[in-house]
Amino acid sequence: AEDGPAVTQLIADCPPLDANSAYCNLLQCSHFRHTSAVARKGGRLIGFVSGYRIPDKANTLFIWQVAVSAEARGLGLARAMLNDLVSRSENAGLLWIETTITANNDASWAMFEGFARSRNAMTKRTVMFDRHQHFGGRHDTEYLLRIGPVGP
Repeated sequence: AEDGPAVTQLIADCPPLDANSAYCNLLQCSHFRHTSAVARKGGRLIGFVSGYRIPDKANTLFIWQVAVSAEARGLGLARAMLNDLVSRSENAGLLWIETTITANNDASWAMFEGFARSRNAMTKRTVMFDRHQHFGGRHDTEYLLRIGPVGP
């Protein structure tokens, strides 16, 4: 939970990520610590991945957010944090990674597709939350990206 305030600031510094409440970030850093990862440089938080195992799909890790500070982008940090999550003993049995991404988020598509290639995993893209049906036109469509099997 000690990373919660730094996570809140990092996410605020990484538009267009949706800002969560400080309370939500504290819960992610405590209740979901086995399915979330942080990266530091010189004691400062420079990366965060939040995720959780989907309750009715225990072999699937849903990645909620990936935030990397401007200074650390393009260095493979996000992929390294995902690899760390998949390889943790607490996450034994994971076969699939799921996340949602908007169509215009080229950096996220590239990172997750690169992660899939690095693990020789397949990808499947479908609409999860539609701009009009789910967001009343106030948010872009969120596409579900399913990656797997990811293996240890």
